[in-house]
Amino acid sequence: MKFYGYRRPDGKFGVRNHVLIMPSVGCANETARIIAGLVTGAVSMVNQHGCGETIGNRKITQLVLAGLAANPNVYGVVLVGLGCEPNTADEMAQVIAARTNKPVRTLEIQAEGGTLNTINKAVRYAQELVVEASAVQREECNISELMLGIECGSSDATSGLVSNPVMGNVSDRLVDLGAVAMFSETPEIIGAEHILARRCATPEMGKKLLAMCNKTEEDMRRVGENLRSGQPGPGNKAGGISTLEEKSLGCIHKGGTKIISEVLDYACAPTKKGLIYMDTPGYDMLSVTAKVAAGCQVIVFTTGRGNPIGNPVAPVLKVTANKDLFARMHDNLDMDFSAVFDGKGMEEMGLEVLQEVLRVANGKLTKAEAYGFGFTETIMRRLCDYC
Repeated sequence: MKFYGYRRPDGKFGVRNHVLIMPSVGCANETARIIAGLVTGAVSMVNQHGCGETIGNRKITQLVLAGLAANPNVYGVVLVGLGCEPNTADEMAQVIAARTNKPVRTLEIQAEGGTLNTINKAVRYAQELVVEASAVQREECNISELMLGIECGSSDATSGLVSNPVMGNVSDRLVDLGAVAMFSETPEIIGAEHILARRCATPEMGKKLLAMCNKTEEDMRRVGENLRSGQPGPGNKAGGISTLEEKSLGCIHKGGTKIISEVLDYACAPTKKGLIYMDTPGYDMLSVTAKVAAGCQVIVFTTGRGNPIGNPVAPVLKVTANKDLFARMHDNLDMDFSAVFDGKGMEEMGLEVLQEVLRVANGKLTKAEAYGFGFTETIMRRLCDYC
């Protein structure tokens, strides 16, 4: 199987060709938004952090920002800082340079003399990069170059019965084809973690996965909270999910049946092909952000209650097996899996999904992209912060 992607200097292939206007600190968010709005082909994102954070949290901020910049869907970056924050634009540019040799331009609002001067110069930078990016043509590449992130959120009973198993079939297909399928959400594997641990490539990897689950629960206990007070959520319960363990047994199906080749910390890039598990919170925007920062070019998001989110860097394909939901939220959802309840085979539906993923990889817009969703939907985890 093939798709047409944009080859990057590191040999990876993007499915989009963005110039990313990236704030190094939250104080530059609005300036970055305005810059991107003035240049066709540029996208921006929200960064809530970059100042007033501990060293450990700043490392997470830099890890995620550098990962988003390194994502193959990004051609180049215009970094916009304020000038007095710990995570300066120049320091952030150095962190990005350690990950990728893409073109990066930097500005600081204070040094430029305010917002208007910054916008004026940054628009020129962005325009130059967009013109350069437009000269990069798609070329044929093997599906083994694809890294697919699989997310589930706003789940109901149909998610565990059909949507997640269908995505598990897609995951298995990608692994067999030499690609990467990545799933995550540690709070939503608790109760089923022993099943995943047995599928890890090595005993040490299985122990690491179990330790992630134990740490999640212990961190909550240490601050006097109970993970089960927020999991499953009200929407999950209304959709027929009664306990965290029940939710987890449905969630893990999106990881298919293959051996887990690598267990990653939050937002870290994989070093292996195959099925990858990443330690993330359960909140969708935190989890999707981490997968894109790890290099996923496309996200498939299963939902039973409905969810409209996107991402500024990677297309987010929304799928459901809830027929009534698809009829109600057709403008947000890309695919309806409910035919499986009427007799269509999982294998047949899995192949249809993989073909749609390739269409998106070749340039077809998702519903979220058509709306322009994604600017406000990048969120990073904090230390001891589990959603």
